[in-house]
Amino acid sequence: MKRYFSDMFSIHKWRCSWSLVATIASVLALVSIVHLFLFPLAPSFNYFSQAQNSCAPINVSAEAATNNVRGNLKPTIDLDHQFLADLHNAVVYRGAPWKAEIGRWLAGCDLVTKEVGIVEIIGGNGCKNDCSGQGVCNREFGECQCFHGLTGDDCSERLQLNCNYPGSPEQPFGRWVVSICSAYCDTRTAMCFCGEGTKYPNRPLAEACGFQLNPPSELDGPKLADWTKADLDVFTTNGSKQGWCNVDPVEAYALKVQFKEECDCKYDGLWGQFCEVPVESTCINQCSGHGHCRGGFCQCTNGWYGADCSIPSVVSSIREWPSWLRPARLDVPDNSHLSGKFSNLNAKVAKKRPLIYVYDLPPVFNSQLLEGRHFKLECVNRIYDEKNATIWTDQLYGAQMALYESVLASPYRTLNGEEADFFFVPVLDSCIITRADDAPHLSLQDHMGLRSSLTLDFYKKAYVHIVEKYPYWNRSSGRDHIWFFSWDEGACYAPKEIWNSMMLVHWGNTNSKHKNSTTAYWADNWDKVPSDRRGNHPCFDPDKDLVLPAWKMPDVAALSSKFWTWTREKRKTLFYFNGNLGSAYPHGRPEPSYSMGIRQKLAEEFGSSPNKESKLGKQHAVDVIVTPLRTENYHMDLASSVFCGVLPGDGWSGRMEDSIMQGCIPVVIQDGIFLPYENVLNYDSFAVRIQEDEIPNLIKILRGFNETEIEFKLENVKKVWQRFLYRDSIMLEAERQKTASGRIDDWTAEFLKLIEDDVFTTFVQVLHYKLHNDPWRRHIHLQKEFGLPEECLKRNN
Repeated sequence: MKRYFSDMFSIHKWRCSWSLVATIASVLALVSIVHLFLFPLAPSFNYFSQAQNSCAPINVSAEAATNNVRGNLKPTIDLDHQFLADLHNAVVYRGAPWKAEIGRWLAGCDLVTKEVGIVEIIGGNGCKNDCSGQGVCNREFGECQCFHGLTGDDCSERLQLNCNYPGSPEQPFGRWVVSICSAYCDTRTAMCFCGEGTKYPNRPLAEACGFQLNPPSELDGPKLADWTKADLDVFTTNGSKQGWCNVDPVEAYALKVQFKEECDCKYDGLWGQFCEVPVESTCINQCSGHGHCRGGFCQCTNGWYGADCSIPSVVSSIREWPSWLRPARLDVPDNSHLSGKFSNLNAKVAKKRPLIYVYDLPPVFNSQLLEGRHFKLECVNRIYDEKNATIWTDQLYGAQMALYESVLASPYRTLNGEEADFFFVPVLDSCIITRADDAPHLSLQDHMGLRSSLTLDFYKKAYVHIVEKYPYWNRSSGRDHIWFFSWDEGACYAPKEIWNSMMLVHWGNTNSKHKNSTTAYWADNWDKVPSDRRGNHPCFDPDKDLVLPAWKMPDVAALSSKFWTWTREKRKTLFYFNGNLGSAYPHGRPEPSYSMGIRQKLAEEFGSSPNKESKLGKQHAVDVIVTPLRTENYHMDLASSVFCGVLPGDGWSGRMEDSIMQGCIPVVIQDGIFLPYENVLNYDSFAVRIQEDEIPNLIKILRGFNETEIEFKLENVKKVWQRFLYRDSIMLEAERQKTASGRIDDWTAEFLKLIEDDVFTTFVQVLHYKLHNDPWRRHIHLQKEFGLPEECLKRNN
């Protein structure tokens, strides 16, 4: 026999009482009048609803509860006739026009999904020497996850991570990389500091700061660093020279001493011109309130583990468990009181599918990449100022961090891989983009200098790890696994071993027209990656993959202006595009491969700004704007337009998100390439596609739309725009700020007004559809409860 107890109630024969009911009623009354933002301090309404329904004998089994749910499902849904497609072959679900088959299933099945009983596994394994205080113990396996620069089964061994490549007489500091160091190298992180003997030894001495500078090669150009000659003046104590390592911030701010302006505070966790203010670093979910963020790596408090310290162990406090594990009933072995310990516990929790298992990968794939980054703004969606207030970044790659955080904090997350419907593999390739250049220890020289090849290797090693460590991959040949590729060209360089999986990308090149690498950055070119490593797959497969929106910084001014609501009458410009237009324009990208030549063709026809030859486009018109010049009112310029161009940059760009968020009808010009959600949403309802060879006829085509068609598309843009926002991740941060400091920022207030489905909700809806409609699942027979009527399950029979 086993004993059960609840995390909310004392152990009695019955798990409720009149006093409990009275207490719950009082709390519900209180919560109903409290601002939404008390959620971090109080359980959700759904939580109390579940508690009220838990008035049952303590020995009621999860199986009985599941059978009760199953008995309440009545076969009343006729998917084929109840949800008809419109003239655009779309079926609307939660305001958005979906492709008919997908929208039909979601409209009939997604909303009626019932909770099912899931057994969550709470780990209790310990680690050797408690990881020597230099790592986090993964209590599922009893293995240490070591901080940056440390290794060994108890994290007691120190690595040697050099800042520079080996030197030579010609290059005494080694060849140039971003992390090249002229002073003290912290070989734990491969980062450069002023070092001992200076007044401020922990002040960063990064990049050109430590080297002599030569005059610019052209008028108004940047100074050029001489990477062979250290700048010894940065160590000066003479206030009339441009110093750095011994400069007192107070004297510098008072203009009493000089300092080298090329030096600044690049590393995370520090603020001020002279890095004199320690601030919060950026970590995944800021360690979920159960740890300390040390430069990007969560140092979890006792009893918690995971990349964001969100996974409780048997020694954690049940009352502190995350909402996605509550309310729970624990199954405690009867003999636990004899030994005083147990390795694992089972917690029974009611959940809705789809369920996502997140691999707790070794930190080399995520946390260490964050911990060692050399520029605080890279690959994250936020940093913190001197008051630890949130500063949102405009890094488009921040989407990877945002989605990862949402999955980790989601009620759809499960710790039980046997019950999981999908498996999320968190490799932060958005950080590898920059770290490949930052850190010689990543061995880019072993990959022909190609960041694409190096990153492929990261994914391959993650694949090997989960295949060797877990039993889940082989059950579906990886088809139920999810990988995020954030780079400009998407998953082109994915190792062949994982191609069966679902790829999340920002740019869905099917390679039907653009068959080779299109990047203008030679280090990212994947054409040279051997086929025995990459295979011969395309960059994107619309039958299994998904294009997600890029990250866009929360813009309070744009949100409060409600540009997406602007009517047709306010939109005086017919077509608008702003962006780099190539070598024909000042400061334009010189590579002919940039934008695959598409932006250049558009500018040649419709350019509204003079190029280097002072010429406008051949068909320039008053109500058509194609310019490389961005005004201060960029969002208003978009909102003042009917149609907005969505053209590639060096792969994907953020123009789709810009257009949608300002209510402008996107005009997609990139053949064979899928844009965000294009294989699931019905683009014909809110967008226009123009073939590349039709660019000369673009304006004629757009003027051919009648007002009814334009109004129809504008209305649908209004209905889908929030699905291009990472609202969930933003509100997670708002909750953290509210809990930590009581802060409610202006961006919080604006986002609280938004209630429609966002990126993460859309992602989950797509997963739910795929769970019951992916053809390969028809041959996988698992005894699972799905919480759905038979009509929704029949496609898997």
